[in-house]
Amino acid sequence: MGEGNSRPHVAVTRRLPDPVQSRMAAQFDAELNPQDRRLDRGDLVALMQRSDVLVPALSDRIDADLLAEAGPRLKLIANYGAGVDHINVAAAAERGIHVTNTPGVLTEDTADMTMALIIAVTRRLTEGLAVMQAGQWDGWSPNAFLGGRIGGRKLGILGMGRIGQAVARRAAAFGMEVHYHNRTRLPADCEAKLGLTWWDSLDQMLARTDVISVHVAHTPATFHLLSARRLKLLKPSAVVINTSRGEVIDENALTRMLRAGEIAGAGLDVYEHGHEANPRLRNLSNVVLLPHMGSATVEGRIEMGEKVIRNIAAYAAGETPPDLIQPWTI
Repeated sequence: MGEGNSRPHVAVTRRLPDPVQSRMAAQFDAELNPQDRRLDRGDLVALMQRSDVLVPALSDRIDADLLAEAGPRLKLIANYGAGVDHINVAAAAERGIHVTNTPGVLTEDTADMTMALIIAVTRRLTEGLAVMQAGQWDGWSPNAFLGGRIGGRKLGILGMGRIGQAVARRAAAFGMEVHYHNRTRLPADCEAKLGLTWWDSLDQMLARTDVISVHVAHTPATFHLLSARRLKLLKPSAVVINTSRGEVIDENALTRMLRAGEIAGAGLDVYEHGHEANPRLRNLSNVVLLPHMGSATVEGRIEMGEKVIRNIAAYAAGETPPDLIQPWTI
């Protein structure tokens, strides 16, 4: 920590909820970003060189080259978010820099948004909204905006971690039949409690389900896990939902198939190239696009901040941060 200062200098790259920033300012020597200005690489390097702790967000790319310029003072990257694929954790570890995240607090919010997207796509909510906002509705018609019934549909969940299980509980309440593919099968009692059907073969699950929902992290093993070949296994009436990581789906292949009517619809909150969604997706009426809103609740954002503060406080006290990420688990 800074010489002559018992409190760590904590640099925060984006504006956080006011209660979180107030607590940080009270507990640490906090350098905040009240204008929420997006920082460039030069700004990040300068922050890292004068700080003990960096609090980045998903919009900050902390790669090996950036870390090489950090200098000796930086010892902790307390990420504001659960995903850390924008941080080179291995390179940080080589320089003696710990990395923490904020797991577990966004499960319910992301599961809620997943169900919202399933309903929005299958019931054509955005198409109806567009007509109403344009003042083009000329009255009720028996065949207008016909969508599909949620109950009875087969939901295939790709990745059955905390969020996948939360989605399964919600889907079951809507009368959906829940299937899943995971690296490891859940215990039999957990499957029975959630009413799950396990598929060892992802290909077979894709061919037999009506809605596919992605809930896996982005790793080298999951990059384009839903490849063009696998997307072609889907029924023409199938819907694809992604509130996890955009890189898991071959976005160009998905776009081509949606435009050709080979997939019925998609609900996307994440994109393969960060905030740059494929522009051809924006013109499709059977696609619902959101700006990474899955975890965007006041409660969730504050809980994320509380986790960041606990991790920094543990570091400052010479203790192991509770959400320390081990490089070999990435």
